Amino acid sequence: MPASKPVRAVAAAAISLLALAGVAHADWAPTKAIEFVVPFSPGGASDQMARVIQAAITKHELVKVPIVIQNKAGASGAEGILDVKGAAKDAHKVLVASTGIFTVPMATGLPFNWKDLTPVGMVAQDEFVLWVNATTPYKTSADYIADVKKNPGKFKMGGTSSKREDQVITAEVEHKSGAKFTYIPYKGGGEASTQLVGKHIDSNPNNPSESIAQWRAGQIRALCLFSDKRSSYTTKVTDAQSWADIPTCKEQGLDVTYNMLRGFFLPGGVSADQSKFYQDLLTKVVETPEFKEYLEKNALRPDFMVGQKFVDFLKQDEARHAEIMKTAGFMK
Repeated sequence: MPASKPVRAVAAAAISLLALAGVAHADWAPTKAIEFVVPFSPGGASDQMARVIQAAITKHELVKVPIVIQNKAGASGAEGILDVKGAAKDAHKVLVASTGIFTVPMATGLPFNWKDLTPVGMVAQDEFVLWVNATTPYKTSADYIADVKKNPGKFKMGGTSSKREDQVITAEVEHKSGAKFTYIPYKGGGEASTQLVGKHIDSNPNNPSESIAQWRAGQIRALCLFSDKRSSYTTKVTDAQSWADIPTCKEQGLDVTYNMLRGFFLPGGVSADQSKFYQDLLTKVVETPEFKEYLEKNALRPDFMVGQKFVDFLKQDEARHAEIMKTAGFMK
């Protein structure tokens, strides 16, 4: 016997509710262009990474909307950070972050903490190398530090900005060795490396990516790597050395390690589905040949994590930086 009209109506309503429920729990996807906010100038390490990832996403069609990069470099990165903080619930805006997410607020009193945002994931960590001009006699960090200790304040260490990663490393070297440098801040690592080639500074703790050209050209020398282990990259960069051939500073008696996170954050207030979309996207990105090539070319340490593992890392890294910044007298 055919169902009555009321029964058919109830059934239709039930089907509609189930359909709506399915929509409500469907995976989220962006509906307009995604904005990557880089809180640094074009051409820097963060900007380079963002553009490599942008290209990989586009080439492999990992999302259906465009990726737009916005450089907001004012106030040592604070402009970009606050821009994303002020975009609560906007899942189409992503902060391309480094360790400055800790050091900028600590050094300036910026009303911001990484917990104001939604952590998505970390794709790698930057290494740092202690570089000197190739015409100097120094072959190890021990040789160099011994001379610096004999002449407090005479030797100039150049780096990117004040109270940021390069000066934090310099302060750690001073604290652990007893040496005393005059620190010279520059706009970027590229400029610092150029100043080292020109002998306007005596050393700098720079990222591999920002010194590779000068190293390959034989203009600067790598003394040691500020890491707990040597680089895994064994392809020769110079005629004689690969990144893996650079000893750690700890091997040479300088017990200083420092790595800089490369991560992504959404604004606060986004949904779990929106965060998961970007976690899944990064999972795909790190497996692309373009990203793997970028890591090796720039000697970044592969270190991928999302979700709670990334949150736990951030808590530990924040505490470590608070201790370093306090010891160095950099806290606002």
